[in-house]
Amino acid sequence: MKTDDLINALVADAATRKPRLGRVFAGALVAGTVVSALIFFLWIHPRADFLQAATTARFMFKFIVTSLLAISAFGLTMRLARPGAPQGLWGAAWLAAPALLLLAVIAELYVSPPTLWAPRLIGVNARFCLALIPLLSIAPLAGALLALREGAPTRPRLAGAFAGLLAGAIAATLYAAHCTDDSPLFVAAWYSIAIAIVTLAGALIGSRFLRW
Repeated sequence: MKTDDLINALVADAATRKPRLGRVFAGALVAGTVVSALIFFLWIHPRADFLQAATTARFMFKFIVTSLLAISAFGLTMRLARPGAPQGLWGAAWLAAPALLLLAVIAELYVSPPTLWAPRLIGVNARFCLALIPLLSIAPLAGALLALREGAPTRPRLAGAFAGLLAGAIAATLYAAHCTDDSPLFVAAWYSIAIAIVTLAGALIGSRFLRW
């Protein structure tokens, strides 16, 4: 069978399995997220001043960025799971969260004196951020990768990478409730590095696990 014929056959098969793939992917992702949430609430916990912090724009902005990234990564990962599925707006939507964060960083640098830039960038939780976000992403990433096997991604490395991006964003959303560093400078530096680690892990695993 020629490559084009194989891809066309996969497209036709994916079309018939589309509803099932969506349910499997959503179910696996929810299950993974629940596991991570249990780990978070049992062993990590929200920050002590969570309710007070929730009234501040800087604290809530973290959730806006991570949730936006998770939603857009979910949409694109679902497209990558199906051969021939158009990416549409999802192909660029995942860039909205980094762009929004960049604007927040510019605003932070503009309104803050230079003497505060380094302390806000370094923060006090960098090591926890780099450890806990990858830890909390393990279950969602496992669920996403297992569900992706129900599809037939023609670019397994890319599909794995966006599954990692999705899992990292979910984990970052949970971790944001614990983190006391609310500066966009800290989020742009350390959250991004932690999510990038998970994205790379997803790409490496996906290149083998999702290959057909």
